[in-house]
Amino acid sequence: MTSPPVAKRVPTERTRHGETVVDEYAWLRNREDPDTLAHLEAENAFTAEVMAPTKGLQDELFEEIRSRIQETDLSVPVRKGSWWYYTRTEEGRQYPIHCRSRSEDGGDEVVMLDQNAVAGEAEFLAVGAFDVTPDARLLAYSTDFAGSELYTMRFRDLETGEDLPDELPGTYYGSAWAADSATFFYVRPDAAMRPYQLWRHRLGTADGDDVLVFEEPDERFFLSVGTTKDERFVVLHVGSKVTDEVHVLPADDPTGSFSVVEPRQQDVEYSLEHWHDRFYIVTNVDGAEDFKLVEAPDSSPGRSSWRDVVPSRPGTTLTGIDVFADHLILFERAEGVRRIRVREQASGDEHVIEQPEAVSTASGGANPEFESGTLRYGYTSMVTPSSVYDYDLRTRERTLKKRQPVLGGYDQDDYVTERVWATAEDATRIPISLVYKRGRPRDGSAPAVLYGYGSYEASMDPGFSSLRLSLLDRGFVFAIAHIRGGGELGRAWYCEGKLLKKRNTFTDFVACARHLVEEGWTSPASLAIRGGSAGGLLIGAVVNMAPDAFGAAVAEVPFVDALNTILDPSLPLTVMEWEEWGNPVESAEVYRYMRSYAPYENVEAREYPPLLATAGLNDPRVSYWEPAKWVARLRATQAGAGRLLLKTEMGAGHMGPSGRYDAWKDEAFVYAFVLDTLGVTTAR
Repeated sequence: MTSPPVAKRVPTERTRHGETVVDEYAWLRNREDPDTLAHLEAENAFTAEVMAPTKGLQDELFEEIRSRIQETDLSVPVRKGSWWYYTRTEEGRQYPIHCRSRSEDGGDEVVMLDQNAVAGEAEFLAVGAFDVTPDARLLAYSTDFAGSELYTMRFRDLETGEDLPDELPGTYYGSAWAADSATFFYVRPDAAMRPYQLWRHRLGTADGDDVLVFEEPDERFFLSVGTTKDERFVVLHVGSKVTDEVHVLPADDPTGSFSVVEPRQQDVEYSLEHWHDRFYIVTNVDGAEDFKLVEAPDSSPGRSSWRDVVPSRPGTTLTGIDVFADHLILFERAEGVRRIRVREQASGDEHVIEQPEAVSTASGGANPEFESGTLRYGYTSMVTPSSVYDYDLRTRERTLKKRQPVLGGYDQDDYVTERVWATAEDATRIPISLVYKRGRPRDGSAPAVLYGYGSYEASMDPGFSSLRLSLLDRGFVFAIAHIRGGGELGRAWYCEGKLLKKRNTFTDFVACARHLVEEGWTSPASLAIRGGSAGGLLIGAVVNMAPDAFGAAVAEVPFVDALNTILDPSLPLTVMEWEEWGNPVESAEVYRYMRSYAPYENVEAREYPPLLATAGLNDPRVSYWEPAKWVARLRATQAGAGRLLLKTEMGAGHMGPSGRYDAWKDEAFVYAFVLDTLGVTTAR
């Protein structure tokens, strides 16, 4: 094959709000059509052929990645009850092994679940639920062998290592054990992969005898289930993008009725945790845009009982909490940085755990013991490998328990991280986190990768990646654009990049790219951009808006057929997504606004930068046909000759390959595309 596959053009007309739009590649949505699978296979063959000259580079990159990773490794053990829980990996094996021991040193190890054994010869494995009973005798775990995110639940006797006869197919994320360690709550999705039902299973009974506990008819709302930290309550959370409703059930009354904490009210969000005789509730009620903390007796937890504990603080977002017998932990975001605040319950005294670097990320760790006086937390920066600390809540002393090993002589002093600010079209300042090797030139001659996301209030926090060293050692600066639509600078930052303000996300990203060039970090021809999922929509939108600003683009499982998807309520996630993007079915204004930026609709006869798009055939979040249609339209329309590649994982879903070696090979492939496209192949 010497030329790219040509997708047949079958015009399909759609009329909305008085406008007729032609979709020439709608036929690719039918995966039962032999032509569809043949086209995807042909695209894979073409991509492999184009990338064949980089095979040596891919192998080199893979070996670099592998050589830095301690393949046989152990996580820091976490104590719960009389057991210490941990995972370990072994050289040459794709998946982790989940273990526990009566001692912290693992001298009497019990293997709970070896994912390698579960996977067997399967090309893909994802484990969803991993939930141990309160009496620590049984494990509930669920598996997906396709990447479809539809799981089968099983139950393992941890004393014998044997699975029980009970098996629950067609389950989703979320699970909870009742206090009797025999009653189990789980979630099922509907045909559109919306988790909408809560079921109760009694061990030893057939799944056909399971009881439907709750069903949510409103398609905007998803269900999830779990327990409070003290395991005294089973918690059913019903939430849309902007509205929450929580139901609780005493865990010692598994056949009882859930009671609602506070009935849903549009745009009111809340979540809770239990502490002694009360609930702590994080909420945005009463205008608390960046959230506040209230408390209420667990006997009367409704809104009429809510009393402020930590009021809303302008500029500081309360993102969550953890509870200990004598301390309350507040997870916050301020000035674009995640931090941890400790509150002593008896005195009310508070302090923030100070961290050594300004551009860094501190996050909560595994803390299952309510009576503990030690907080475990994670810390990383773009030059500091992921680290696990134990923090004494009374003495304020911290102990480094583990830092991610980086083999091969990594010295973080050889690298620099900093934060710079770009200026958007409307004069808003946009933060950019950078990492690069010390001594790298600032004369515009060196390459760069700019990464972005900017949706769903998700924050792309600065963190370390040993894989990224293969770029930094070749002279790259790696940059994260903290654009509007994300949550880095609070709720207002998110709201300024959604619905009818979504274009800010894209223009912010272009402003960040221009800033890197203007400040001498790189040049347009040497700048690669990358994003996945909604970040792939970002990549699709900006290459339409400013194709001359970039030298290469990588769009992974990209949401590039956004308008057609959001117009189709039968597709997974669509109805819930209307609160993020708007409802173009009902609103002509939303329809025209989305059409103004949707990547597929805005492909024009212009010269596009070389581009790599990826897809997963079994992806339930961004359907494989979105990048397939987009690449087909780009090929048929573009004025230039830049290579446009599509790579579809035929046995995986949204997250790509599941095994760690396969994931490293996939990253080496992406790096090889970027390096080859930009003409950078040797270390500096």
